[in-house]
Amino acid sequence: MANRSNSMATLPTANLPPRADEPLPELTGSRPLIGHLPEFQRDPVAMLSRGWREHGELFRFRLGTRAFVLFTGPQAHDFYFRTPEEQLNAKAVYRFTVPIFGRGVAYDTSPDIMAEQLGFLFPALREAAMRRFALVMFEEARQFADALGEDGEIDLPHAMNELTVKIASRCLIGQEVRDRVDTGFAETYHDLQKGINTLGFFLPRLPVASHRKRDRARRRVAELFGGIMAARRNAGASPDDFMQTLMNARYKSGRALSDDEITGILLTVLFAGQHTSAVLATWTGLELLRAPSYLARVRDEVQDVYREAETMSIDSLQRQPTLENAVRECERLHPPLILLIRKVLEPLRYGGRVVPAGSMAMVSPAVSHRLPHIFADPERFFPDRFAPPASEDRQHRYALIGFGGGKHACMGKNFAYMQLKAIWTVLLDRFDFTPSGAFPRPNYGSWVTGPERPCRVRYRRRAQPSVFR
Repeated sequence: MANRSNSMATLPTANLPPRADEPLPELTGSRPLIGHLPEFQRDPVAMLSRGWREHGELFRFRLGTRAFVLFTGPQAHDFYFRTPEEQLNAKAVYRFTVPIFGRGVAYDTSPDIMAEQLGFLFPALREAAMRRFALVMFEEARQFADALGEDGEIDLPHAMNELTVKIASRCLIGQEVRDRVDTGFAETYHDLQKGINTLGFFLPRLPVASHRKRDRARRRVAELFGGIMAARRNAGASPDDFMQTLMNARYKSGRALSDDEITGILLTVLFAGQHTSAVLATWTGLELLRAPSYLARVRDEVQDVYREAETMSIDSLQRQPTLENAVRECERLHPPLILLIRKVLEPLRYGGRVVPAGSMAMVSPAVSHRLPHIFADPERFFPDRFAPPASEDRQHRYALIGFGGGKHACMGKNFAYMQLKAIWTVLLDRFDFTPSGAFPRPNYGSWVTGPERPCRVRYRRRAQPSVFR
């Protein structure tokens, strides 16, 4: 097997001296017909971590009739993220998002058109826009805090979902959508969110209740966004927001975007800027609440920064490394996406082993972020690992992959960091929080992995005055 065809991917990091390829090791415990599916459903991270301990950075396993291969560790990630799309393909995997985002956008179009659509997003993430967003994030977090009153109890995942929907819809779509969050849009959007699940990955068109709700929600969102666009055109209005940017945009061919394309791109942006952020915001709060000494340092930093700044801005948020390191540590310990998957279109040779065409290749942030030779004491919540002199994430560009890597890395990473810092700066300035129960387990039934619910925390307004005047 050493003399493979030239079509096989042989990136420089994977080239080894000529020799016979070794068999690709298989994870133990496979069952007839169903493979490793029961163990995967119980705890996919534990199963994949077991595979790494048994076989190292490359091994195969089966879920039902499908063959999967896991790449683990920074060097394997480097190979994975740099392999061309013609050989390791995302579109072939993420077609299950088409019922949510719609036809002709994202993974339902050609790579060239998808690249053009992503290019329309750049103005929304430039520094001038991010400076406006910082104030929006502050205002929304402050209004949310005001509505909580003096004390009470909240379901933290629900609260973070509600708040990030408001922020993301206002920043990334437009004021008209934000105005409808409290009058039906949030509920519709949540039904759409629930369509991204493990069942939907394998059988996106299966006529189950969650998929029927998903499809109804997609139609309602299209009607809502279409109505807003029609009203703008009739009134000759042209507000400075991303919806209008897309309404004015043209492809290289000169063609304008259809309303359904605009709706799909807006939903793609909203999911990217909200769903994972809500989950990561929840885990950040939960971890800080069980690390009181580090929480005290976060509060001291807020006092130091805003005693001078008095209001929130992109500059003030950038001067909060203590809080940012806590967010990054939660990205490491609790990555919202525990699996990133591609389909192998051509055989891949890595480390003297061949991954056959037709396999599903994946990396797992949840597994790789706990490698003890990369992150010291990896099960421990220790945000200072990201600060000098440790700087553990700087050992390799792909040591931390919570927001992906390579061509499909999340463009909204800085937006997410800024949003989470804004939310917890306001909430920790205003309230003391205590958990209502034990630290929750991850909910692996959802594609975006948040904590199992209920997940409630109690809050009480702090006696000392707010640092924001």
